[in-house]
Amino acid sequence: MIRFDSFLAGHFEDFLIYREKTAYKYDRLRWYLSTLDQYLIKNNAELKHINPGFLLEFRVQLKGEPGTANRIFTILRSFFDYLIRVKRMENNPLQDIPQLPEKSYIPFVFSPEQVRTLLKTIQKNIRKTKSYLFLTDLAVYNAILMMAECGMRISEPLRLKDEDYRSDEKTIYIEKTKFNKDRLIPVPDTVAASLENFLSARNAALDNRAGKTLLCAHKGPTSKDLLYRTFHRAVKDIGIGSPKQSFGNITFGHPRPHSLRHSFAVNTLKSAYEKGRSPENILPVLAAYMGHTDCRYTMKYLKVIDAEHFGGWVNFCIFKRNREEI
Repeated sequence: MIRFDSFLAGHFEDFLIYREKTAYKYDRLRWYLSTLDQYLIKNNAELKHINPGFLLEFRVQLKGEPGTANRIFTILRSFFDYLIRVKRMENNPLQDIPQLPEKSYIPFVFSPEQVRTLLKTIQKNIRKTKSYLFLTDLAVYNAILMMAECGMRISEPLRLKDEDYRSDEKTIYIEKTKFNKDRLIPVPDTVAASLENFLSARNAALDNRAGKTLLCAHKGPTSKDLLYRTFHRAVKDIGIGSPKQSFGNITFGHPRPHSLRHSFAVNTLKSAYEKGRSPENILPVLAAYMGHTDCRYTMKYLKVIDAEHFGGWVNFCIFKRNREEI
C-alpha cells in the first residue's frame, strides 16, 4: 500500500477515511494523493507554500495525458475543501485554476466476430498437460469470458466468491467494486455453462474450498498478471494488435483487457440500434448492468457506437499524416 510521508500525511489518511464513510471507494484515490505528497517532500514544502503558483508548477511536472492531471486536480480540489472544513486551510488554492484541455479518447473496440475469435483462441491455448495448468488456464478463460460477455471490470470476476454465483438463477452478485457499488446481473447461457464446467473441474481437483474465490485455481486465486499475458498473447495470435496513437486532438486506444468492457457496451448499443431500438432508451439499463453510478458515464459509448469504422478512422488519420509529411 502507498504510504504518505509529507507534512500532510495524516490529513491524507483522514481524508481517505472520510471518503470511505461517505460510501465513496476508488482504488486510485491514494495514488492521486501520493503525487502531491511526493512533490511536497521533493520541495521540502510546508503549508504556507501551497498556493496556486506552487500547484501550477506541480501540474507542469506531472507525466501522462492532460486527463490524468485533471483527475488529480479534481481529487485535490476535494481534499482542500476537506481541509477547509476541518479548519486547516481558509481558502481552496485550486478554486480558480481551470482544467487542461483534453484530447478526445476513442477506446479500442472489438467487433462481435473479433470477440468470438479471441475467446476461441484463448480456449484453444488452454494447457492440458497437467491438471493444475488446465485448471489455471480454464479459470483465466472464464474471467475473460465474463469480461467479454458481461462487461465486467478486470477485478470483478477475480474477486467473486462461490456464493456470488447463483447457478439456479444464472446470476452473479458483484459486491462493492468501483465507487462502492453492488449489483446483481443475469449472465448469458454460454457464461453459465462455462462456469459450471469450470466448477466441476475445480471441485474435483481441490478438496479444501474454505475461504477460496470462485475462480480459485490450484493454490490460490487467479492472477491478474496471468490474465494480462493470456489476453495479449491471444491478441497477437489473431493479429489484431494496434498501438495507441494520437492524431491532433484525438487519441485512439490500443487493445487491452478493459477493451472487452468497452466492446460489450458499444456492441450492445449497436445491436439495439440495428434492431430499431433507440440506444438512449436502453442506457439506464446498460448503466445499471455495468455498475455505472450515472448514465452519463455510459453515454460516452454513443460516440463510438459504429465500432466497425474504428480501424477506418485510424487508417485515414495515418494516411493523412503521411501525406502531410511528404
